Amino acid sequence: MKSFRIAVLPGDGVGPEVIREAIKVLRAVEGRLDAVKFELAEYPAGAGEYLRSGEAMPPSTWEAVRQADAVLLGAMGLPEVRLPGGTEITPQIDLREQLDLYCGLRPVQLFHPADSPLKSPGRIDFVIVRESTEGLFSTRRAPVDPRAPEATDTMRITRTGAQRVFRAAFRLARTRRRKLTLVDKANVLPSMAYFRAVFDEVAREFPDVETERIYVDAASLYLVQRPESFDVIVTENMFGDILSDLAAALVGGMGMAPSADIGDRHAVFQPAHGSAPDIAGRDLANPTAAILSAAMMLEWLDTAETRRGAQMIRAAVERVYQDPACRTRELGGKLATSQMGDRIVAALES
Repeated sequence: MKSFRIAVLPGDGVGPEVIREAIKVLRAVEGRLDAVKFELAEYPAGAGEYLRSGEAMPPSTWEAVRQADAVLLGAMGLPEVRLPGGTEITPQIDLREQLDLYCGLRPVQLFHPADSPLKSPGRIDFVIVRESTEGLFSTRRAPVDPRAPEATDTMRITRTGAQRVFRAAFRLARTRRRKLTLVDKANVLPSMAYFRAVFDEVAREFPDVETERIYVDAASLYLVQRPESFDVIVTENMFGDILSDLAAALVGGMGMAPSADIGDRHAVFQPAHGSAPDIAGRDLANPTAAILSAAMMLEWLDTAETRRGAQMIRAAVERVYQDPACRTRELGGKLATSQMGDRIVAALES
């Protein structure tokens, strides 16, 4: 029996609700896998924990995260809970930086054309690879005096940081349709020209992968006009943050947007949406992103059985979304959070 320790951080707002459904599906899959067991343990983290204890991530939670085989996270932060400098509590970013989770994966897949705001969406199936430890986020903790005449942020690009995320993106493209798009702003920003130069160097290691280079403003246009033309996109931290939300809108909204932040030793899996405190506790949130994030976790655990489990979850989600009546409020339907989880479990059983 292969056992995996999963640290569960339900977090704030709708986080506990969507994670509950992801665990429900995970347990259903566990019962159908051979010789695989998931040891799930919840730990406190988030804005609520910051208000309670003064620590958004208590030392005991950090220790558990470092010892776990993987981390399943709900949603972190509340708009009214802010640090002295004015920014929100963001333990999810602390996790990326402290655990060196440089490879942010944001899969974008349309399960049913009716869920897209595009008139004729065609096939939408691509992955945004976001560098998650550098870029414009690099000085986010620098103190700022609100009375000062100006404030600045620094775009930090290192050769090592760029090389490793580019190689991860190329390797991913090799498992898909062998096309990789670099998104940057190399026509204006010297840091982005450097980013592109490193990309060109790494590209020579992967001659079997087609490449293209697009400025971020043009990429925003093309994602709406021709999303079917993209396979894997790799980009800087802030650009990836923005483009992944735009991409989620193409396939139905943030409740359809799973994500993973992966390093060489650790990985965190979470829905890409926020804590949505306005609907928290009302059984309204779409748990699909959390459930698909659990599938990404199983794939990353990388055994034959966990990969099979990941395929089972994705197939169940796809089966559920073929029925136009199976939608939560986000997509104009009537299903509650828990009911959507139940439908996906039922699809697993069928």
